[in-house]
Amino acid sequence: MSNSATPAATGAASTLNFINEIAPGLIFAAAVSIIGTWLQPMLPAGLPLPAMVLSLLLGILLHRSASHALFQPGLRFCVKSLLRWSVALLGLRIALGDIFDLGIGAAVVVVIAMIVTMISSFALARVFGQSPMYAALAGAATAVCGASATLATSTVVPSYKEKDADIAFVVIGVNLLATGAMLLYPLFSHWLGFTDHITGILLGGTIHDVAQVVGAGYSVSDEAGNAAVIVKLFRVFLLLPVVLLVGYYFTRSGLSGGEGRVPMPTFAFAFLALCVVNSIAQNYPEITPVFAPIKTVLVSFSTWGLLLAIAALGLNTSLRSIASLGWRHIATLVGAACIIFICMSVGLAMH
Repeated sequence: MSNSATPAATGAASTLNFINEIAPGLIFAAAVSIIGTWLQPMLPAGLPLPAMVLSLLLGILLHRSASHALFQPGLRFCVKSLLRWSVALLGLRIALGDIFDLGIGAAVVVVIAMIVTMISSFALARVFGQSPMYAALAGAATAVCGASATLATSTVVPSYKEKDADIAFVVIGVNLLATGAMLLYPLFSHWLGFTDHITGILLGGTIHDVAQVVGAGYSVSDEAGNAAVIVKLFRVFLLLPVVLLVGYYFTRSGLSGGEGRVPMPTFAFAFLALCVVNSIAQNYPEITPVFAPIKTVLVSFSTWGLLLAIAALGLNTSLRSIASLGWRHIATLVGAACIIFICMSVGLAMH
């Protein structure tokens, strides 16, 4: 009897020890996330920083306090395990039917622009003397969906000395670029003579973060806003192949850093499965009363999981390490942003 109870008791003790170990860092990251979320609505209208970026900045400011060994297990848990499954749950925000409504022509333009942007980010990084790991982070952020893509891609990018600083830099930089794009791209689209529908496709295919896509699209018209959101969701859906291809690239290149090899991103397949589940649920309204509350809880978990992960990343990143990165990092990120805008503009003009 005692022998059969021993494994259960051992397992319970192990779980309790794990919870005790990660609790301080987890609570620290949660506190930073809550403060960031609380501050976000108080920002002036001309400074549309999302809670994720505020949490990152607050974390960076508190880096010295978080460097204590007590907080490290919980912060590592947020940046690794919690991050992966929070990204997987993003799949519940996407319905395949909305993406199919986009049309083949526009979808092809978006995919080509994303491919060119990813390839160009590696070329620009090489020109400016940056690592291919930084190129992958900057390329995914620009081509796919900003901060979420940066975090997802970081899980298959090998470890290297400046990794945390690079991730933080890309998240902050891509948000600043998205804010500028929200103001400027509608003007460029008008100058190019695009219709509201084409303008929406351009905005959804080039602006990095969802909040700025919504702001830019609906500032033009409802038609432009609707098109922009659908295209943005299509790019989020393409997060899966981008993560898989980046992981495959580093595995084939032998750039394995200190991890031995790039791990198989199981969360990416969970992301795809949840996209399918969400699509099925939309086609069968009779299951909505059961599915909707579950989806609401899981989407909320995803949002807070990403916030905790980005806060933990900030807590592990010193301001000095970001400041030391230099103009080459900026040039690579801005260059990639310019390339995706040019590709989308030319493609839509020809389409």
